[in-house]
Amino acid sequence: MIDKTVSNAQEAIEGVQDGMTISLGGFGLCGIPENLISALLDKGVKDLTCISNNAGVDDFGLGLLLQKKQVKKMIASYVGENAEFERQMLSGELEVELVPQGTLATRLMAGGYGLPVIYTPAGVGTEVAEGKEVRKFTFHGVEKDYLMEYAFEPDFAFVKAWKGDKAGNLVYRGTAQNFNHAVAMCGKITIAEVEELVEPGELDPNYIHTPGIFVNKIFQGEKYEKRIEQRTVRNKDDNE
Repeated sequence: MIDKTVSNAQEAIEGVQDGMTISLGGFGLCGIPENLISALLDKGVKDLTCISNNAGVDDFGLGLLLQKKQVKKMIASYVGENAEFERQMLSGELEVELVPQGTLATRLMAGGYGLPVIYTPAGVGTEVAEGKEVRKFTFHGVEKDYLMEYAFEPDFAFVKAWKGDKAGNLVYRGTAQNFNHAVAMCGKITIAEVEELVEPGELDPNYIHTPGIFVNKIFQGEKYEKRIEQRTVRNKDDNE
């Protein structure tokens, strides 16, 4: 068994340099690699291209890297909850590539499957398709146009899991699974932070979401805040 553990996030991100591309798991603030993002912030690397569903909120997660101007380009599906992300995009300070959410997930998975391109009907006839190849295919008896999109090939992939073992096998919890498995698949070097690190054999193989073959480094994170973007509560009177 190859022991893939490192002591902390700082050790895990050794090798990350200015100008690299990093894919990150998470959806909003759910399942984001909090410790790894903080380590990037402390290291001060800049001119990063980040691939993630969105950039979370202004003062947490990827929003912290945007505040420090460490990100030169965001490849994402959604802008909405981060005012600084929106401001930098509209002012031209930040290069942004908006990708349909399904296309984003599939391009991540394609990188893991070893497929250089995918074809999708999403984005055909829109700005998303400008400058890209479009081909006709017949699928389920219907011929229509499909847009060619390239698989993602990030230098590093950062993911966060609930449990992991020293061989890199990962288990996500609930909706925190979101994009994490797809992100883990595509990285040239994949780093996982987990809430609980266990010995090989302690995880039920039937419940492993990401096999250790995809993971290069793993460590047990700490001080998770697990913030909620928008807390919605129901008035007590509504139950009456």
